[in-house]
Amino acid sequence: MRDKIMNRWSTYEPFYVELGDKKIADVFITNHAHFRWKDRIDDKETSIEHICNYMWEQLKNGNVSPYYPNEKEVFLVENDLVMVVEFSVLKDEFDISGNPLHKLIVVTFLGKMSETIELRDLKSYYSWLRHSRRMTLIKNYRKKR
Repeated sequence: MRDKIMNRWSTYEPFYVELGDKKIADVFITNHAHFRWKDRIDDKETSIEHICNYMWEQLKNGNVSPYYPNEKEVFLVENDLVMVVEFSVLKDEFDISGNPLHKLIVVTFLGKMSETIELRDLKSYYSWLRHSRRMTLIKNYRKKR
């Protein structure tokens, strides 16, 4: 996501945003994240371009933070929206110092903490989810016998 607007002629704004130790120069939304956006976040504004622009603006404004202090994959947007991301290095893209630039790949949107209370403690939520799935499998196995 390069910024398309320049404030002055021959003056370029930085085209990367720092997120932790990564320098983000591009945002990519997976099909699964796009589906989850429609399903859990906003069913009116569902274009990929809108989602990418939203994410880029949130990154630029510093509204994206790790879910847990040392978390590298789960992030909060505006302290409400929970998303799972991956980072990949962009080929032949470097900053002025020669450090590599990264692409932020949004794997999925888990939802908003204000709407889904279970997302406030992700570790216990996933533990509960695994337990409920395991119990369902055991129950179905007993029925087949």
